Amino acid sequence: MKKIILTLLLTFPILATAQTAEEKGLEIVSKAIEADRGFGSSSVDLKMVLKNKNGQLSERTLSNKTLELDEDGDKSMIVFTSPKDIKGTSTLTFTHKKGADDQWLFLPSIKRTKRISSSNKSGPFVGSEFAYEDLSSVELEKNTYKFLKEEGDLLYVEQYPVDPKSGYKKRIAVYNQAKDYRLETIEFYDRKGALLKTLSYTEYNRYKDKFWRASKFEMVNHQSKKETLLFFNNYNFEINLKDEDFTEMALRRAAN
Repeated sequence: MKKIILTLLLTFPILATAQTAEEKGLEIVSKAIEADRGFGSSSVDLKMVLKNKNGQLSERTLSNKTLELDEDGDKSMIVFTSPKDIKGTSTLTFTHKKGADDQWLFLPSIKRTKRISSSNKSGPFVGSEFAYEDLSSVELEKNTYKFLKEEGDLLYVEQYPVDPKSGYKKRIAVYNQAKDYRLETIEFYDRKGALLKTLSYTEYNRYKDKFWRASKFEMVNHQSKKETLLFFNNYNFEINLKDEDFTEMALRRAAN
């Protein structure tokens, strides 16, 4: 009997402190978000390359600026600068920790700002393999989480969107715990549970001795066989943006 009691006493602390897969998944994503907190605001120039299933390429250039908010999700604005037929097209995104995000699209050809409804956020962003919902910042409350496995420094976490109107049933995100939990890849699964897309983050640089930013995104659509590449350059973390830089009026001004 004493032996049994001793065994129970020795094993109880282990059982009491063991994390569930859900708790560990939540902890990993929390650490990733916390590691990137504090940048304030930033801007960056991008080149977008669209590749169709036959390998034909088309290029676009754009700029992106982001404002970090503590009390809610980030605000961001994307403005296309070329080619001529898309120049001035711009989007404004207000990510919210809870509830649907707010997004607007400005179309210079008709000089009109269009609000993107939550039911349309799974649609393609200006013909790319990115969806409008992919433009939102990462917020802990947007998903439920489940840790899957660990391979060396890489941690695999399943993410299930809380929003019933999301175009995804789940994502599998891979975090690098040796590099401040930065993202390495994300697999996107459609509403039927089939693999839809894979996003790879490569050519990382570290800014201000803290903030990891990939210089290249590659989104591969496994169902359409199309790809979208994003190349980032000229990151600026000293731009000091404010709320008034992210309004519908500012969206129209930025397009001119």
